[in-house]
Amino acid sequence: MSWDTLIKSGLVFDGRGAAPVECDVAIKNGEIAAVGEDLDPGRASEVVDAAGRWLVPGLWDIHTHLDLEVELDPGLSEVVRHGTTTAVVANCSIGVPFGRQNDDGHDPVVSCFARVENIPKSVLQRVADKITWDNPKDYLAHFAEMPLGANIVPMIPHSMLRIEAMGLERAIGEDPSEEELAKMESILDEAMKDGYLGFSTDMLPFHYLSNDPHREKRIPANHASYGEVKRMTNVVRRHGRVWQATPEKDKPHNVIRWFMLSSGRFFGKPLKVTAVAALDVVTNRSLAKLGVAMTRIINSPLVNGQFRLQALAAPFRVYADGMITPLAEEQPVLRELNAIDLEDKDARMALLNDPEYRKRFRKMWYHDKKGVSVARLKRSLSMMDDSFSRDLGDMVMTERPVKVWKGETLQEVYERLLDWQARPSGLGREGRTGRGPRSQQEAEAFASFPNPIGDDCEFILHLLRHFDTELRWYVLAANDDEERMARVLFDPQTLPGFSDSGAHLTNMAYYDSNLRGLQIAQR
Repeated sequence: MSWDTLIKSGLVFDGRGAAPVECDVAIKNGEIAAVGEDLDPGRASEVVDAAGRWLVPGLWDIHTHLDLEVELDPGLSEVVRHGTTTAVVANCSIGVPFGRQNDDGHDPVVSCFARVENIPKSVLQRVADKITWDNPKDYLAHFAEMPLGANIVPMIPHSMLRIEAMGLERAIGEDPSEEELAKMESILDEAMKDGYLGFSTDMLPFHYLSNDPHREKRIPANHASYGEVKRMTNVVRRHGRVWQATPEKDKPHNVIRWFMLSSGRFFGKPLKVTAVAALDVVTNRSLAKLGVAMTRIINSPLVNGQFRLQALAAPFRVYADGMITPLAEEQPVLRELNAIDLEDKDARMALLNDPEYRKRFRKMWYHDKKGVSVARLKRSLSMMDDSFSRDLGDMVMTERPVKVWKGETLQEVYERLLDWQARPSGLGREGRTGRGPRSQQEAEAFASFPNPIGDDCEFILHLLRHFDTELRWYVLAANDDEERMARVLFDPQTLPGFSDSGAHLTNMAYYDSNLRGLQIAQR
């Protein structure tokens, strides 16, 4: 027999950007031996009929947080099921190449991951307890002992590098000394020699630690100066590796300055940079266009950079349990709720029942919806600073806590509540909108509200107090229009990425984003 396996009549994607074609692929000794039409099945030991199916190279997932999942499930079944055979880990400045790093009594693995990636502390503790290494070289070596389902490609994460050189307390409160900067450079240089893909940083202003006494402190990488990052990325540049960056979104001038580190014109040699993220954000339609325009400038012959924005090939649907959602971290008032451990319902109730907190919540809820202000103008122009609109019409319900709410917006539920309170004497009784409660469960939920409810702010506050994390809803925060999403996704200045696989498992999961991208390309 000439071949071990012949795969017949599959739709073949060659991985080089060409349109897929229906053809046959022959395999021998684990390698592709022939590609063509009507290959002879008599030459193969095994023939697989792939008619109506896709045949693709193993896919890369360039932005994951599978560092933790792979320790509990090395087979990464959900990853492999969606065609991914290589996953990049230790993105956004956090990871485990240095082990637990808990010598000073803190537990930075748990504290960094819990809020930044919305992973329950109980799960994180299970992973932390499995860690046996304490340096990047041994971390790489331990993968050789694991039955991996996909290749794991780690980077050196900046937050953990700072902790290694400075200790957690100084890494979130002080600038590094020259000796500490040199130590970080040395560690990073050695890791590049050992085979690490590159270096990841994070400057998002709402990435916070989750353990006491540091819940009001941002993760260590957020405290780094431009000069520090420049020195670290120069190490990466020398080795021809990759800098994965998450920008300081609230300071556009800093974003441009930092990303110009990619320039070969200014720094002698281009630095490969992949940055988060090119999303068509619903509350600010200008961001994706500005990001792609910036990328073109950086990659122009004048600047000579090697810069790519990561683009998600899926609607950016973000779920929430109560107000536990990554989007809430953008608002300081909502961040107070997110800072409380998921299991600590009593603390959330105490906060929600605090009159002073309720005043802060109300001010936040309406700050760009009433009066005359720059913030209200930005809202009207879809140029908001935040990705959570605080609009009941954008908040879509699941079947929790009331089954008939599934698929409805909270605005629709709110309007039926107003009906019920105006005409409460009969289930389904038509009121001002013609829509009363649609089930006994909904009528019982409505009966729990103050009557009259007052306004939509009191409505959402009551839902949070009454149902806590049983209130499950989502918003479509970005990529709500496939045509606009495709323009960003297939722009030469972007790379498919930002799936965040392995993180935010209760909020969002995009293990299938690469396959979605191929589907969109076909359409």
